[in-house]
Amino acid sequence: MKSWTDTHAHVFVEEFDRDREEVLRRASGAGIEKIYMPNIDHRSIDDMLDTERKYPNQCFPMMGLHPCSVKADFEKELYTVEGWLQKRRFSAIGETGTDLYWDKTFWAEQQEALRIQASWAKQYRIPLIIHCRESMDETIEILKPLSDANLSGIFHCFSGSIEQAKTIMGMGFYLGIGGVATFKNGGLDAVLPSLPLDKLVLETDSPYLAPVPHRGKRNEPSYLELIAARVAALMGLRVEDLQEATTRNASNLFCKNLSTLGPEPNPNV
Repeated sequence: MKSWTDTHAHVFVEEFDRDREEVLRRASGAGIEKIYMPNIDHRSIDDMLDTERKYPNQCFPMMGLHPCSVKADFEKELYTVEGWLQKRRFSAIGETGTDLYWDKTFWAEQQEALRIQASWAKQYRIPLIIHCRESMDETIEILKPLSDANLSGIFHCFSGSIEQAKTIMGMGFYLGIGGVATFKNGGLDAVLPSLPLDKLVLETDSPYLAPVPHRGKRNEPSYLELIAARVAALMGLRVEDLQEATTRNASNLFCKNLSTLGPEPNPNV
């Protein structure tokens, strides 16, 4: 049976409250073996960890502060993130990054929050999961001075140019490919054929960015098969080869240095 990894899915959010069990059962039926869950802010932590408790072999949490949740009190939010990182293991720091699409008010704070979270990724030697909507070049410039052998991760929802992809990969990051690959004007049809397979991972970003033919509706991890089929076609690959490579890439990223991730998860916290 095919085995896939969804490297970015918010399956803990309220959009799944009515049928989360069924959604995750469909994911298993589609061969989605692991689902990595990016945190949003202090309000999402309990639901995310509750999902992990209920589905410990399928859903794996990250810890971080989303750039759209960075406000004037971002330092308070980061204290919460730091406290959790000291309590137990997480798969990654994220999602973090920058966002110039929704609101530019706290741009300086977004940059500082990203730098702090990047330092934690280095400290704990775990991946950094990057959101950069309408701010890819700016995010690259923030991370460049921090780039070294101890910093890796994923530029989630990548939809940039070949030049941007090369820069990101040169910094040691993977490219997260999702539903945009299926969009008629998504732009990835001109980029994916030039990208190396060993730097790609797949994601859904559920419940957002559902692939064609579900575009505009709620996304879910089982739709990763649709994304994979489109990516494989664009790259001239067999789906099986894409599956093997992207699953291996995700494993290499998330599963290395397990002994440095901090304390084991405690189900009572």
